Amino acid sequence: MIDYIKTGQSAQVKADNQAQVRATVEKIIADIEARGEAAVRECSERFDKWNPPSLRLTAEEIQGCIDALSPQAIEDIKFAQAQIRRFAQVQLLSLRDVEVETLPGVVLGHRNIPVNSVGCYIPGGKYPLLASAHMSVLTAKVAGVKRVIACAPPFDGKPSPEIIAAMALAGADEIYVMGGVQGVAAMALGTENIAPVDMIVGPGNAFVAEAKRQLYGRVGIDLFAGPTETLVICDDTVDAELVAVDLLGQAEHGPTSPAYCITTSRKIAAELPAAIEAVLARLDTAPVASIAWRDYGEIILCDTDEEMLQEAERLCSEHVQVMTRDPDWFLTRMTNYGALFLGHRTNVSYGDKVIGTNHTLPTMGAGRYTGGLWVGKFIKTHSYQRILTDEASVQIGEVCSRLCALEHFSGHKEQADIRVRRLGKQA
Repeated sequence: MIDYIKTGQSAQVKADNQAQVRATVEKIIADIEARGEAAVRECSERFDKWNPPSLRLTAEEIQGCIDALSPQAIEDIKFAQAQIRRFAQVQLLSLRDVEVETLPGVVLGHRNIPVNSVGCYIPGGKYPLLASAHMSVLTAKVAGVKRVIACAPPFDGKPSPEIIAAMALAGADEIYVMGGVQGVAAMALGTENIAPVDMIVGPGNAFVAEAKRQLYGRVGIDLFAGPTETLVICDDTVDAELVAVDLLGQAEHGPTSPAYCITTSRKIAAELPAAIEAVLARLDTAPVASIAWRDYGEIILCDTDEEMLQEAERLCSEHVQVMTRDPDWFLTRMTNYGALFLGHRTNVSYGDKVIGTNHTLPTMGAGRYTGGLWVGKFIKTHSYQRILTDEASVQIGEVCSRLCALEHFSGHKEQADIRVRRLGKQA
């Protein structure tokens, strides 16, 4: 039996909140589309208190941000980027061009072609999420994208040295200090001073996610990455304190970040609320994390692993941390999630910051139909065909003609028939 001990906000409340976000984003995008950089600057002043002479940083300003960091910070950024680059390069090797002769004289193939230009959004208004620069800029560069631009909001009234350094070391070609909807829209639509890109990637809050949703079609996107979600699946092999730490470690992202615990341990289910309060007492981010837990936290008690699997598949969380006797049991059975973190030795923070897998992951149930950001997201697979002989063209053409007749497409049929008439005489 499944017992829902603590539940979060209702679906109706969430829908109402989303409607407000949608309306706000629509107005901002329409204004930027109509007035360009003037609208971007007005939003930047309004939301970030930021309106410098140029939104794009110069090479000297970028170097100044790098120089502002300690040697240890630079070394750590480079270490993280080395892990992410290594895994992205391995992923790239899994993609290959193909060409095959499917019939005598009929050649089909595909080529993997990088997107020409990408805009990377790096969240940074509340926390300087330099890790997002690794995940987007660096991965796009490994994929072979020619022009990679990146933007992030100011932090404490100025460009975040950590974010700017991470962008630069990852290989960004242009770096802008602008955030939120205005940053995403400026890169996607272009302004007088920013050439538009073909694709927008990167995580963000509900407004950034909605901006990407509304701009999708005019540009490509990686996925809809809204507020962070985390799920801990556990049994009595761990304790309530560890579970609380792992839940709150993601709840601190924002006050609308869901945090779920699914467990077969009655002890953990009973002790978790108190453990949450104890851990909050030692976190500087408690004012944010506590609201997320209060409004979006859930505790679900199950009798069996099968029930835990059922609930995990239903929730389809962005991050799923499995701390059970046999984590691989879930690895082989789960289909709906963003990324898995298997066993008590690892955790979502490792994936977010340094281990090498990408932290831009599907939220809001999108893990049912897409995975997270990876090198393949920046690559388009385009097919091609050629026919080497008249005989092969006639063979295909005769079948094509009959199929077109079944669909009543006379123009399509004639494309086949003219080749059968002309090439058939020569064959």
